[in-house]
Formats: sequence, C-alpha cells, structure tokens
Amino acid sequence: MSKVVSFGEVMLRFNPEGYLRIVQADRFMISFAGAEANVAVSLANYGINAAFVCKVPAHELGDACVNDLRKYGVDTSFILRGGDRLGTYYVEKGASQRGSKVIYDRAYSSIAMAEPNEFDWDKIFEGADWFHFTGITPALSDNMAKACEDACKAAKARGIKISCDLNFRKKLWSKEKAGKVMSGLMQYVDVCIANEEDAHDVFGIQAPETDVKQGILSPEGYKWVAKKLAEHFNFEAVAITLRSSISANDNLWSGMYYKNNEFYFSREYSIHIVDRVGGGDSFGAGLIYSELKGSDPQTALEFAVGASCLKQSIEYDFNQVKVQEVEALVGGDVTGRVQR
Repeated sequence: MSKVVSFGEVMLRFNPEGYLRIVQADRFMISFAGAEANVAVSLANYGINAAFVCKVPAHELGDACVNDLRKYGVDTSFILRGGDRLGTYYVEKGASQRGSKVIYDRAYSSIAMAEPNEFDWDKIFEGADWFHFTGITPALSDNMAKACEDACKAAKARGIKISCDLNFRKKLWSKEKAGKVMSGLMQYVDVCIANEEDAHDVFGIQAPETDVKQGILSPEGYKWVAKKLAEHFNFEAVAITLRSSISANDNLWSGMYYKNNEFYFSREYSIHIVDRVGGGDSFGAGLIYSELKGSDPQTALEFAVGASCLKQSIEYDFNQVKVQEVEALVGGDVTGRVQR
C-alpha cells in the first residue's frame, strides 16, 4: 500500500445553520477542517495509507480532532500534542450573488507556534512514497516556513515525490511574502497544483484573455501559465483547477494538466454547490491517488476533477466519497439518480 504524508494545520470549523449569515446565527455546527487534513481524509477513503502531520493542543479539543481524523482511517501517529490553542475558522455559505465568507481565528495556534525541530522527518518519511503540503502551512509563521523547507529537503533526499497546492490566502500573508517564500520552496516540488488565481497572486503569472471576476477563463491562457510555471521552477507537472462562477450556488468546474510537454483538459461539470470549501483539496487528493496508481495523465485528471465535483455536493471540508463513486461519475453517470 502506498504511503502519503501531508503536513499542515487542522482547525475547528464553525458553521451557521443553512445559509444564515454569521451575524444572524445563534448556534453553530462544528466540524474539523484544513487543506492538508482534507487531502489525507480523501486518500484514506481511497485506500491509501495517509499520514497527517500537525500539532494540536493536549486537551479535549485536540483529542476530538485526532479522533475525528482516525474515524476516517487517517494515520495520526505523527500528530504532536502541545501548545495553547486549536485554530478555528467560521464559514458563511454564500447564495446567489452573495459570495461565501471565511473568518479565521488561528493566530498563535499550536502548529503556528511549533518549532521546526519538533518534527522528526526521518521517522515520519519511513516507507513514504509522496509528500504533500500547501501554501497555507508556510503562511502560518516563519517557523512553519522553515519546517516546510526541512520537510521538502528530507523528502527530496529520499526520492519521495513532492506536491504543493499554492493555496494563496490573502488573510494570512501578503502577495510579496508569499512570492518570496514559495519561490524558495518550489525548487523541491515535482507536481504543482493551483487554481485560476494562485499563479497570479503568488508569482505574478497571469493567464492572458482571462477575467476571473467575469467568469472568463481562456484555455490557451492557462496553457501558457502552466508552461511558464513548469519552465521557471522545473516542475514535472502542473495541474490547474478551472472554476467559472455563474453564482455562489452554480459553477462550471473543470481542470487542466500539463505533463510530459502535453496539455490535457477534463470534461466540464455544471455544479449546484452544497459546500465548495475543500474542492481544491479533493482535486489534489484525486490527482495524487491516480499518479500513485499509475494512471495516464488524462485519466488522472478526469478522476481528480470528478472527485472534486462530488466533494462540492457534500457539507463541510472532508470529501467522503469512494473510488467507485468517482469512477461512476467519470464514466458518465452524471444524472444524480437515486442509487437502489
């Protein structure tokens, strides 16, 4: 069984009921979430040995977090315990022309305050085939940027494949700092994953003839972006998710994969969204799963896009679908009919 290690922050997510705004809510549903944890849960659902690396407090909230990840089959043996707090965030789901909103309360969390030398990468990477992180982790603190660098160096020395989802978060750091830090980390990365805005926000590489706010995405423009990224950072492959927003509820969803000097485009899905948070993470997990399985690039891309399409029909961050469900969708079962 393949082993994938992902590294990042897991948080407590607060959710107003239905489409209530945060200012309206008098109660919240809770769940656990985080980009790299989302990837680990998806991969565990696909039968991969998924190990998640983090640090959470040594109290009941930390216990609940670890127990929740274990429930999905994630290897939590490398989660450190300690520090003062578990990061939290609030998600207000958008509707129609009102976009979704995220509020972070994660400053001084256990992982943000952790020291880089707390993570024993020699032990963590024993038997590992793949390492995944995102641009969120180095954005948490200078210590976490150093920890990501240490992890990448250790993984590269062992011949472990490394993927990174750029995942720029303007509420965590500036474009200038993101560009500087992420440029230093990209030298270790084999597979770069981004959305239609990340390459521009982090590296200043913008697709020609594209206007994300107007929902105009140019296939030729993103070919240029992917090739530019691959040439500049010597990536083996670049994957880009493409989202055209008709409204907060309805999106067109597809993806592009650049590998072996060839461009691949997936089919496009019309999605009526239940919860879009975690859509990119489920795409990344689908791609990693397919690459480990040895799928050809077109098949890998179709699986990744199909997985992320299904995720956006599921409440909260974790993608709780199985391989067979994704394969059925990719195979043409797109009607959403009752399964019986």
